[in-house]
Amino acid sequence: MTTTETATPTDLAPPARPAPGTRRSGAAADWQRQRRHGRGFWVVGYVFAVTMAFSTIPAPLYVLYQARDHFGSLLVTVIFAAYAVGVMASLFLAGHISDWLGRRRIVATALAVSMLSGIVFLAWPTVPGLIAGRVISGAGIGMLTATATAYLSELHAAARPGQPGRRAETVATAANLGGLGLGALLAGALAQFAGHGLQLPFLVSEALMASGALALAATPETVTRPRPRPRYHPQRVSVPAADRSAFVAAGLATVAAFALFGLFTSLAPGFLAGTLGDRSHALAGLATFVVFGAAALAQIALGRAATGRQLRIGLTALALGLALVTIAVWLPSLTLFLLGGALAGAGAGAAFKGSVSTVIAIAPAGRRGETLAGLFLAAYSGIAVPVLGLGLATQFVSAQTAVLGFAAAAMAVALAASRKLAASRKLAASPGPSRTLAGRPADAGVTSDQPVPRQSD
Repeated sequence: MTTTETATPTDLAPPARPAPGTRRSGAAADWQRQRRHGRGFWVVGYVFAVTMAFSTIPAPLYVLYQARDHFGSLLVTVIFAAYAVGVMASLFLAGHISDWLGRRRIVATALAVSMLSGIVFLAWPTVPGLIAGRVISGAGIGMLTATATAYLSELHAAARPGQPGRRAETVATAANLGGLGLGALLAGALAQFAGHGLQLPFLVSEALMASGALALAATPETVTRPRPRPRYHPQRVSVPAADRSAFVAAGLATVAAFALFGLFTSLAPGFLAGTLGDRSHALAGLATFVVFGAAALAQIALGRAATGRQLRIGLTALALGLALVTIAVWLPSLTLFLLGGALAGAGAGAAFKGSVSTVIAIAPAGRRGETLAGLFLAAYSGIAVPVLGLGLATQFVSAQTAVLGFAAAAMAVALAASRKLAASRKLAASPGPSRTLAGRPADAGVTSDQPVPRQSD
């Protein structure tokens, strides 16, 4: 993306000085506009949360599909990896086009794509349908994350002019990672206590997204579409030649973080049932919720810490949490498994936030989107490749041994990231991202080189 393709947020500039006699009516109009944008802010936050929640609905249900169709953990990881493929394709093909087509239109499209995925899960519940549904779900999420994050920032700026964007950052984090956790928790609880586990969670999620679509129709747009419309091109990918150590450190940290997220949204429910001996779907959903909830809280708590400190704390907590998870699988111990998941989740959240801030800091001003695309390529490789390797390993060794190998590999990546971090002068001297929203200044104007998806599943 180039800086010439600049989208213009509407209604964000201070209003012109009113003519005599119109001061009161102008103030009333400003108040109404701010109220409209304020309501829109919460609508977009809700849509963001319920759509992210939909993407983890299948997590605690894989064991039901396995029992019904008699397939193993390897196929679970293949179905899960299909989601990563959909996200990556969508990020590169459509993650940036809201800069000239408008935020509301792309959020609505992403919502419609996710609802289509739900229909596929309901109407085609065989293995090919599960793979297709996950690819479609990933496409919707890849389209949503950068757009919704930018939309929240712009609506907040319009509703509360002159105020810092901390609220928008907090809501974006809660909707993104919190939504991912809530989706698994909801699906597990419904499957456990309400029955119809392969239908009801999707029906409830469809209803939540449909209500969001209705409310979104009244939400104001924040981008003026440029004329003429810029020529379409896929999101470009680039890695800065300068500060290569800093980028490699961020990329490795992201791989380790997303591998942890992938573990708890694919095979962890199966480990709970088969290795820890607890077949509760509600517990499977709770385990995923604990990981993503801890990640969201860690990102909020460390939001003002220096970037290097975020990475160091995150990588340390991630490694310790993985060690606890591994010990829990070998003992086995459910309590230790949940504690390890919470600690590792917090570390993954902090490490990923630090990674995004790092890339923003080192990327050339006109190529932030391209550089971030490189980071997200690493992120979704981290979701797909290690989890696929774990699923393959379970075909030849015990689940305990496979988890041990997975944890050792993830810790090795985290250690490599730490070494690169120590060698990077850029990160050692970097200040805290006190005014960033998912890696971009929360109070900055929105330009087409600044879409920053904060995504994980």
